[in-house]
Amino acid sequence: MKIIILGAGQVGVFLAHKLSEEGHDITIVDTLDEQLQDVVAHYDVRTVIGPASYPQTLSSAGADQADMLIAVTKSDETNMLACQVASTLYKVPRKIARIRSKEYLTRADLFGIDAIPVDIAISPEQLVIDSLSQLIQYPGAFHVYDFADGQIGLVGVRTTRLGPLVNHKIKDLKKHLPGVQVRIVGVYRNNSPMMPAGNLIIEEDDEVFFIAKKRDIRVIIREFRGSDIHPRRIMIAGGGNIGSGLAQALESQYQVKVIEARRHRAEQISEFLDNTHVLLGDSTSEELLLEENIEHIDIFCALTNADDTNIISSLLAKRMGAKKVFCIINRISFVNLIEGGKIDIAISPQFETIGSILAHIRRGDVTQVHAVRHGSAEALETVVHGNLSTSKVIGRSISDIIFPEGAVIGAILRGDEILIAHHDTVIEENDHVISFVYDLSLIKKVENLFQAIS
Repeated sequence: MKIIILGAGQVGVFLAHKLSEEGHDITIVDTLDEQLQDVVAHYDVRTVIGPASYPQTLSSAGADQADMLIAVTKSDETNMLACQVASTLYKVPRKIARIRSKEYLTRADLFGIDAIPVDIAISPEQLVIDSLSQLIQYPGAFHVYDFADGQIGLVGVRTTRLGPLVNHKIKDLKKHLPGVQVRIVGVYRNNSPMMPAGNLIIEEDDEVFFIAKKRDIRVIIREFRGSDIHPRRIMIAGGGNIGSGLAQALESQYQVKVIEARRHRAEQISEFLDNTHVLLGDSTSEELLLEENIEHIDIFCALTNADDTNIISSLLAKRMGAKKVFCIINRISFVNLIEGGKIDIAISPQFETIGSILAHIRRGDVTQVHAVRHGSAEALETVVHGNLSTSKVIGRSISDIIFPEGAVIGAILRGDEILIAHHDTVIEENDHVISFVYDLSLIKKVENLFQAIS
């Protein structure tokens, strides 16, 4: 596909790199020549200098021949206007825009054929709120991703010596949890992927990814970690869109406190948060954290716009007794450095955004994509098309399918029925197949496998 990416920030550059590696024809646009020169030095993409919404800029980027436009500049207004110009003047078929402001996102009538022609509006803030809510709901997990309209979960856990399955073979999980359907799709040991065969012995400190029905997730997590305390008290540092949005999502079920440094913002959010204690202060203040009994907090979430504030407040909260700390990191390069030490979970709004965008770019009928392990792996939900004569998979059991090594089928949604994949599971037309791909060079092969042969 010919794809134009507007904005050479972290998301734009990451997408340009990833999509060019997959063989797409990429042009990236920005107003800063220095940033574009850095992109050209590292990746095989075209660049155009100029304001993203200007007709001449889009023309120079080849909008008249583009299959898709992805607007991820820093400005919501620029992103929306660029989609309008691309549609009106150049008839670009698909337009994706990153939109941060709630004022735009809460208006259902703002986007569409008869309004602003944004086909897909992506909110990084809402994606992060949803991700954090899942992690709080399932203690012990460091990734929880929804598939099949929320009926199936892909979960990542780090094993501890207290887990009953630790030092046992994967196939023993059936004995430990009779009647529970689960498929282990990925195991990482010392950051290296391992094929999750039945005879593989799970060790302490492994990263294990499994797929199961949402109702079974908690009991499965206990097999790898033992019992994690279900959180009751949540403290949030930062009352911006993410912090206040998370508090609003949690306050009916948990005891929630929000620390906000700006007086006007603290007053503002206290008006619409019904059951949240809003505090005016500095989340890096040891005195404030002591006053608010940080030692009794189950989860501390650092969600300000400043990475340094988030890191410092998280480390301080953990040292002072918070059971777990979650931290937003805006710089992609910092995420892997931060997570897994004193900071339990690092969340990247950029990776959340990238995964959402990829779902609308993949070949075939891909309905959901999640960038896993900060982009080193992917999980895809793909619709199977074709029939017995035009498909490589329809009518075949999973054990008979030549599936690329480095990818695993985890589950199938068939109408209203959820099937956790086994070797004798037979694929049918229109099945939604959920795959875990830990060798990203295989993405195209996996996508092609579920398409009808022309």
